[in-house]
Amino acid sequence: MAPTTRKQKLATPNYGYEKRQKELAKKRKKEDKLKQKAERKGPGGADGDNPQSDDASQDQAPAPGSAAPS
Repeated sequence: MAPTTRKQKLATPNYGYEKRQKELAKKRKKEDKLKQKAERKGPGGADGDNPQSDDASQDQAPAPGSAAPS
């Protein structure tokens, strides 16, 4: 007797699950951005200045070729 061949269903993609995961990742990323923005804004005051970033930019020398000729 010949072996019987069964038709097996292939797994179908769960688009709803994928969409939900994408939305959650997007939401998480947005929250992280807002959190970082609040952290930057908090210590520096309401105007958004961060004294740490100002000090760091003063310590660095200008890039070669970027200085304007006098």
